[in-house]
Amino acid sequence: MSAHETTSDVSNLQSHHDEKEATGKTASNTVNTEELLASLSMLELAAAEVSDDSDSYAEDDADGVSTSALPELSEPMRVIGKDQHLSQLFNRVQSLLKGSAEESQGKFVPQCPETLDDTGLTQDEIERLILKYLLAKGTQTGRQICKQIKLPFGIVDAILKRAKQDQLVAYGSTAEMGDYEFMITELGRERARRYTQECTYFGAAPVCFKDYLKAMELQSIAKQEATQSDLKEAFSDLIINPKMLDRLGPAVNSGRGMFLFGEAGNGKTSIAERITKAFGSTIWIPRCLGIDGDIIRIFDPGLHEEVVQEETGEGLFDLSGIDQRWVQIVRPTVIAGGELTMKELEITQNQQTKICEAPLQLKSNCGTFVIDDFGRQRMPVDELLNRWIVPLEKRYDFLNLPSGKKIQVPFDQLIIFSTNLEPKDLVDAAFLRRIPYKIEALDPSEEEFRALFELMSPIMGFQFDEEAYQHLVDTHYKAVDRPFRACQPRDLLLQVKNFCTYKELPRKLSAEAFDFAVENYFSVM
Repeated sequence: MSAHETTSDVSNLQSHHDEKEATGKTASNTVNTEELLASLSMLELAAAEVSDDSDSYAEDDADGVSTSALPELSEPMRVIGKDQHLSQLFNRVQSLLKGSAEESQGKFVPQCPETLDDTGLTQDEIERLILKYLLAKGTQTGRQICKQIKLPFGIVDAILKRAKQDQLVAYGSTAEMGDYEFMITELGRERARRYTQECTYFGAAPVCFKDYLKAMELQSIAKQEATQSDLKEAFSDLIINPKMLDRLGPAVNSGRGMFLFGEAGNGKTSIAERITKAFGSTIWIPRCLGIDGDIIRIFDPGLHEEVVQEETGEGLFDLSGIDQRWVQIVRPTVIAGGELTMKELEITQNQQTKICEAPLQLKSNCGTFVIDDFGRQRMPVDELLNRWIVPLEKRYDFLNLPSGKKIQVPFDQLIIFSTNLEPKDLVDAAFLRRIPYKIEALDPSEEEFRALFELMSPIMGFQFDEEAYQHLVDTHYKAVDRPFRACQPRDLLLQVKNFCTYKELPRKLSAEAFDFAVENYFSVM
């Protein structure tokens, strides 16, 4: 491709863009896919033309020529510098990529930063991540470094250039598309070891605190609405009384808190787990936060369900236009049971790695936080209640950083206290006032109990048997005045399944099998 041909292509591209602007269709709202692909093709052809020059630079370096003699050009700008008009083409591609991220239908979408200021980070903070990564991995290409710290090459390249000038890194062999492999020097190793003593983290670049606060405000659970149909869909896999749904609906829409109480085995935990599904949406959270030098991990694969993004591009460009420091997850449902301690409600720092872990309420923001088996935690109930009084009332919380600084964070989740104890026996009136909804999970009726058996039988590999079921109800429930519980159909069928497996019998419901199951299950109940 000659310089004249490239100039003509860029001029045509710019002319086409001007025509679109004249008709009121800006690139930030509508991404022309054909135009974008054509622009990328031009850049890739130009990069291929310059790759021979890159190879010759590497060969000279291998023969003893100092790498400082290489042209100080960034990775795509190393390509683009061959022709001034290609720079215009590159800028046009960047604007098209940004436009694709803005098609968010009014929802929050973290947009890829274009400049260092957009990241909210300093050059030194990014350099620390790069050097620690190279210390751990050795030689890596520019693309691999960008993929590791989740920042675009246009920002990382300037940091790599400065690091090379400071003799912290050096060029290795060439890579595809005019890229280079970067090697850490002995001076760089010394500095990286010092950084590692302060904090071992070298993952995705942290998101600044103010950007996190803005994202939580835009995605707040309090701004969501769940209709009757939304709740029915969320609970479609459960047999639940319509009256129960009518009580849950207003509580869910309050976005505040509720008590779920009732006898053990009536599905309180199952109900709490499905409440978040009623909102039927996803949110974006940062992989980690950076606050005054402290790295706080937010994304937790053990608690958060990531929404896998489709591949939108290869090579130099990520066509999504999304800031890769953020991850899209299903609205979180965080459940803490009797193992909950006060430590899990505060920011904790690993003394070896110096990496901080976010508390559970921060990980559950814009979702649901369930405290299961409330009243059975190892900490005193009064201590736990006192910890929640201000957040429940004010909708914000205060957390202490390892440095001693105190920060105010949003307390933006539907908090559910699930217990089989009587709430008024656990807490005082002042706390109950802050939990506006108290909902009892009642025993299922006989019709609901039967429906549970009919639902669970095929799941366990059985065909529902009317005669065997009636024997179970008449003999082991009505005759002894035993109450129905929502968990019992599943538990008894599991007992029958194991009985049939042991006896090498076909999976079939029978009076004998139910007698055996009841004898085991209710022996001490």
